[in-house]
Amino acid sequence: MNNYELMVIFTPVLSEEDFKASQKKFQDLIAELGGSTVHTNPWGLKSLAYPIQKKTTGIYWVLEFTLPAPGIEKLKIQLLRDEQVMRHMINRLDKNAVEYNYVKRNGGFPKTEKAEA
Repeated sequence: MNNYELMVIFTPVLSEEDFKASQKKFQDLIAELGGSTVHTNPWGLKSLAYPIQKKTTGIYWVLEFTLPAPGIEKLKIQLLRDEQVMRHMINRLDKNAVEYNYVKRNGGFPKTEKAEA
């Protein structure tokens, strides 16, 4: 199992319910492909650096997950087919990036640090 991070920019015309449904759809797809969600972080509506499809804003979503390597191509195909997705980017995380994300999520406490009594 490899660790990955997915960033998706959804079209800004989505309602809150549609945005949550899209998030759930991709998390369910990852589960079907034999992976699991580690952390999800919806950033919300942000300005784009340049217009995409004549839109200047997009709804950002970051997902950290684990997945066997063959499943990534199937996930990419589904992202490309979805009309609500304007852009996406998948990065494979090494052990240092996984540790960094864990520390960032948990307020600066690494996994290896023991709690003092």
